[in-house]
Amino acid sequence: MGAAALPASAQTYQDTALSATAVSPATFGGSGLTATNGTKVILLTGTNVTWSLHGTVPSGVSLSGATISNTGTTSSTTSIVADATDGTGNAEALVIPVALANGSIQLGSAKPSVVSVSALADSNVSGTVKFTATSSVSTNAVNFAESNLPTGLSSGNPVLTYVGGTAAPGTYAGVVVTATDADGAVLHGTFTLTVTANAVSNYGDEVNRFGNGFDSFRQHQFPGAIIAGWTATQGDPATHFLLTNGTHQGAFRFEYAPKGTGSGLCVSDPGGGWSSDPLRDGLILTSCNTGPWQQFIPQSNGSLKNVATGLYVNPNGTGAQLRGGASPTAWGGSFYRFITFSSLPA
Repeated sequence: MGAAALPASAQTYQDTALSATAVSPATFGGSGLTATNGTKVILLTGTNVTWSLHGTVPSGVSLSGATISNTGTTSSTTSIVADATDGTGNAEALVIPVALANGSIQLGSAKPSVVSVSALADSNVSGTVKFTATSSVSTNAVNFAESNLPTGLSSGNPVLTYVGGTAAPGTYAGVVVTATDADGAVLHGTFTLTVTANAVSNYGDEVNRFGNGFDSFRQHQFPGAIIAGWTATQGDPATHFLLTNGTHQGAFRFEYAPKGTGSGLCVSDPGGGWSSDPLRDGLILTSCNTGPWQQFIPQSNGSLKNVATGLYVNPNGTGAQLRGGASPTAWGGSFYRFITFSSLPA
């Protein structure tokens, strides 16, 4: 069934939300971007920048310093893009219509145009951080990447998410977001990131007195996957969950977390809201949210009551889907307690 102990790479924390201060965009440090004709070459001009060619250029076209030359023999007209980058990595792009001839490259009939990125901003959305920016060419896509992130978080485009994150809770200054448009124009921005996380001690499974715990059937990891009753062990990733506080008093959520990595999917009794659910009140995985369908309140007798439906989590034998019932089972299978990973059998 797998390794009998928590992997060496297991995380100390499981992230549950991110939030950010407003982005402080940088300012492009170059100026005076132009292109002029030289003898069979094009000369680039700009202050406080270094030049590079962007994307695919015609065969034979190359850049040396600030001089674009052509060793090709074919005559044609096209456009090429030269990126001007300042000393801090911000860039603007110069789109240059050109005419190619045997051993020659000259400006075309249209004037070169400068492309830039502006309006770099962020917004906090449901525990994630979403980035936006505008290219001066309205049809150009803008992509985002984040750096200087705390260990345990990965860059996202255009959304930086907590899902799968294992960063320690805290506030982190100096995080950098980079917006890059399709022509290679670049704008950096900085912000302060706050990470909310649960300790890994909340990692384990909700197990009844017979040793059967919550189990993502066949290790399925998608909205609608069935939650069954199965023997909870360290070696079976299908029985690994994170226990997190709910938003309703006394309630908890159970996030599926195979081998300690949160999936962003939580145990839910959708109350008949999913047509794909085999049982009207069968437990399934759905995308984690703050709704009552995913929140369960432990009762004094050890049973679990769903906040939305008011039903108790009941098993129907090993391997069968768990479901909500009007009362706990008479034979005692509905009485659960959360057992941390280190206390689960190997």
